[in-house]
Amino acid sequence: MTDTAAEHNARMRALKAERDEMMKTKKVKKGLILVHTGAGKGKSSSGFGMIMRCLGHGMKCGVVQFIKGGWESGEKKFLRTHFADQCEFVVSGEGFTWETQDRDRDIAAARAGWEAAKRMIRDPDMRFVLLDEINIALRYDYLDIGEVVAFLQTEKPTMTHVCLTGRNAKPELIDAADLVTEMTEVKHPFKTQGVVAQRGTEY
Repeated sequence: MTDTAAEHNARMRALKAERDEMMKTKKVKKGLILVHTGAGKGKSSSGFGMIMRCLGHGMKCGVVQFIKGGWESGEKKFLRTHFADQCEFVVSGEGFTWETQDRDRDIAAARAGWEAAKRMIRDPDMRFVLLDEINIALRYDYLDIGEVVAFLQTEKPTMTHVCLTGRNAKPELIDAADLVTEMTEVKHPFKTQGVVAQRGTEY
């Protein structure tokens, strides 16, 4: 049964009072470790959405793109063309692991990307750093999970946000993170219709 206007108004007043009371205890501000993982689409897209949000607030940002660096992505073109002075963009991968077929080269690329990531995170002016697809490099042990977690916990400046994306986030990273989101695939056109990756939706 649909609420009357008066009933709706009373429910919303009660909800607001409850919300206001809860917010009295929520005062902490800190730089977050965010993890976007799971089999569904949207992990990198969400991370780049936060890059746009930070740029809108005048916050300096950085991106290190692991693994899928061979793609000429719209995000890379846009940020390098319009926000090169506010957002550093480093590509450390040479493509998916099944494309390169060279473990030593993949490890070297991941290590170079991690060195760039550490430099960005240590920079007190860099307020948000996106480590795109780093979870894949961690999954294949191209990078040491213990080293990555220890660095984030001990060297990340207090107010710097770091977002790590990619499938199969390791338990150690999930435990260390402040926020973890798992993208769930419900339906995908590649599997159901054979639709390939396209500009604007995948890259």
